Amino acid sequence: MALYEHIYLARQDISAQQVEALTAQFKGVIESFGGKVEKVEYWGVKSLAYRIKKNRKAHFSLLNIDAPPAALAEVERQMSINEDIIRFMTVRVEALEQGQSAMMRKRDDDERGERGTRAPRPDRAKRNRDEELATEEANF
Repeated sequence: MALYEHIYLARQDISAQQVEALTAQFKGVIESFGGKVEKVEYWGVKSLAYRIKKNRKAHFSLLNIDAPPAALAEVERQMSINEDIIRFMTVRVEALEQGQSAMMRKRDDDERGERGTRAPRPDRAKRNRDEELATEEANF
């Protein structure tokens, strides 16, 4: 069987419980075809880069799947019919990612404040003074 990463976006105005029900429905379809869902991650409601079907935000969900291609074809067919799903994408991968995905790690880092650190900014007064000196030297 092949390995896939499948992400789908659901409309913002449905609840998180409805998104979980959709995930359970798609998981049941995959299992009925003899596949299995290795990992399910709910990434929450996020802003979209551009409007999709008049939506500015969406519920994001990731499924790591080990299933035959027919199972994915059926899931994608059902998603295209469902009016709550606004976009989906399936990518075939060589190996499934173990542990948390990059999106979940990013959220944990943001909550703990472990973002990249910057070098301290120079003092504004010193910077303004340096600019004034450079301007005076240019005038002479």
